[in-house]
Amino acid sequence: MNKTLAGLLALCGALPVLATAAPVDDAVTELQHDWEVIRYQTPTAEREKRFEALAAKAHQVSASFPGHGEPLVWEGIILSSWAGEKGGLGALSLAKQAKALYEQAIQIDDDVLDGSAYNSLGALYYKVPGWPLGFGDKAKAGELLRKALALNPKGIDPNFLYAEYLVETRHADEATPYLERALQAPLRPGRQIADTGRREEARALLAKLKAP
Repeated sequence: MNKTLAGLLALCGALPVLATAAPVDDAVTELQHDWEVIRYQTPTAEREKRFEALAAKAHQVSASFPGHGEPLVWEGIILSSWAGEKGGLGALSLAKQAKALYEQAIQIDDDVLDGSAYNSLGALYYKVPGWPLGFGDKAKAGELLRKALALNPKGIDPNFLYAEYLVETRHADEATPYLERALQAPLRPGRQIADTGRREEARALLAKLKAP
C-alpha cells in the first residue's frame, strides 16, 4: 500500500455533554496538530515511528471520550498514515483498524467533522489492495468520496482526495476541476500546516496532469 447525535436534550442531560465538549475539542486539536507536524514537517525516515507513538496517544483520547466520533476519526487518520509509512502487507492490519474506527465514528455521527470519516474511509478503499489480500474496492471508494464531497463541497481534503482517486482510477481528465477547487478552498482556522501541505500536493498533481 502506497503512499481519517441527534435530538434536543433535556437540560439535566445536556450538562455533562457541555462539560466534556471543550476537553474533546482540545484533545482533537492537539492530535490534528501533531499529525500535521509529522505528515508535512518531519523527515520521511522518522515518520513511521512518530505515527506509531501518536497512534497510542490517539487511542487514549478515543478511550477517554466514548460516544464521540471526532477522536475516532483522528485515531483512524493517524493509523492510516502510519500504515502508509509502513507499507507492504504489514500495513494491512493497521488499515483494517482504521476502517473500523471510521465506521464506528459514522455510526455515532453521520457527518462527523464535515464528512471527514467518509473522506478518509474512501481513501482507504482505493489505496488498500483488493481481494484476496485486502478490502480495497475502487467503486466503494468513489461512492464514499462523493458522499464526503456532498457534505463539504468546498473543502480542500475532499476535493484533493477525489481528484487523486480519479487519477488513480484512470479518469485523470476529470480531476483538474477538483484540484482547482482544492487550491481555492477557504483556509481552516488552526490548520495552516495541513492546508499549506495539501496545497503543495494539489499543485504538484495539477502540474503533473498538465505536463506534455
